Amino acid sequence: MDAIRTRFAPSPTGFLHIGGARTALYNWAYTRRLGGRFVLRVEDTDRERSTAESEAAVLGGLEWLGIDWDEGPFRQSERGDLYAAAIERLLAGDRAYRCVCTPAEIEERRQATVATGAKWIYDGRCAGANHGPGCGPHAVRLRVPRDGKLGFDDLVFGPSGQDAREIGDMVIRRTDGSPLYHLAVVVDDIAMGITHLIRGADHLNNTPFQLALYAALDAAPPLFAHVPLIVGANGKKLSKRRDPVSVQHFRAAGYLPEAMCNWLVRIGWSHGDQEIFSRDEMCSLFDLAEVQRAAGQADPGKLDWLNQHYIKELPRDRLVRELLPFLAEAGTPLGPSAGLEAVADLLRERSKTLAEMAQRAHFFAVADAALRYDADAVRKHWKAAVVPAVKDLTGELSRAGAWDVAAIEAAFEAVRARYEGLALGKLAQPVRVAVTGSAASPGIFETLALLGRERSVARLTRALAELPAA
Repeated sequence: MDAIRTRFAPSPTGFLHIGGARTALYNWAYTRRLGGRFVLRVEDTDRERSTAESEAAVLGGLEWLGIDWDEGPFRQSERGDLYAAAIERLLAGDRAYRCVCTPAEIEERRQATVATGAKWIYDGRCAGANHGPGCGPHAVRLRVPRDGKLGFDDLVFGPSGQDAREIGDMVIRRTDGSPLYHLAVVVDDIAMGITHLIRGADHLNNTPFQLALYAALDAAPPLFAHVPLIVGANGKKLSKRRDPVSVQHFRAAGYLPEAMCNWLVRIGWSHGDQEIFSRDEMCSLFDLAEVQRAAGQADPGKLDWLNQHYIKELPRDRLVRELLPFLAEAGTPLGPSAGLEAVADLLRERSKTLAEMAQRAHFFAVADAALRYDADAVRKHWKAAVVPAVKDLTGELSRAGAWDVAAIEAAFEAVRARYEGLALGKLAQPVRVAVTGSAASPGIFETLALLGRERSVARLTRALAELPAA
């Protein structure tokens, strides 16, 4: 068997949708496993909606995910001569014909047909008219067989197709001279030698007509694999207005590309009970035979779990590098330093996203005098009964001979021994409010050790002077 050739062909009319990203990932992983060639083609024939900014967003999303391509990007807007030549060849071979029916005429006939309860397909009025190139404004239609089935064995859905008589002679060139999607995509896939066409299940119904085009162009069709659509956690189709669906959204929210790829590859595909897949494992294990037919569910909780896993596993230097832009976005003035490395190490076990980590790091970066206190946390934990113990602890910490987790824990225990029945949590929470401004932080001993003696004591002293005790 010759080397396989696959392609991903996005339309640059917006962002990179997670459905498109998963399709690209499936193509990429399958091709890498079989040692083939992965082609990137930009389908930008929609002149009104296609923009350079959208193309850059799509390509940037692929690059961020680590999905590289071997050829391209090719652009359909630069391949018009190829489509025109194919249409002329079909006309010359009487496999297509010119149609002068206007949209209004076709709509009138369609409504009359539907009114009888029948299904409308083009009625072939111009099929035998032999209109020449001088016939005036016209579209071009493909002659589709009237009998037989345009069928194929889909690598995911199995035997599929449609009776030829149900399709009709569809338009392949508009009256303005521009090619239809079906013509352009088939001509491109033939020219690029695509052997395996892996795309979303929303294209399943397009395939029979495209098979008719392959036959008319005397070309063997590729193998088709239509992958299930992605639905939300509620089982409903994803909505651009309701759901986060762009790769850029997840990147900006602080998800790592490794987590995104792992999440996407598992939406509709499985390999036993395995949940964590490295890029190398995706390329060695992904197989279309294991792609399910049912719609794949995008579970945001699973993405959070995966992202936290990869944050925990990330090398320190890479974690700091990834974290820096989120610190800037959160207004947390930290730059690369040993202190930031320590903050990242402390927070990585408790952060689902880089954005969350940047927010949690604020207590360390902010100046002591500028720390703000969460009002609810103060009301809940800064009680009059515990203030004397906090004051005692401040003194213990200022006198501690060493400054490490063990010494800090010893200071807490010394104070608790002087206050009968004082649970660690009852002391730790007001201290946490005093030094971080909130009731949530890493372990209190580790937090104080990271802040350092001087800053910790200064913040406790300030809280004792400024916070009202409930």
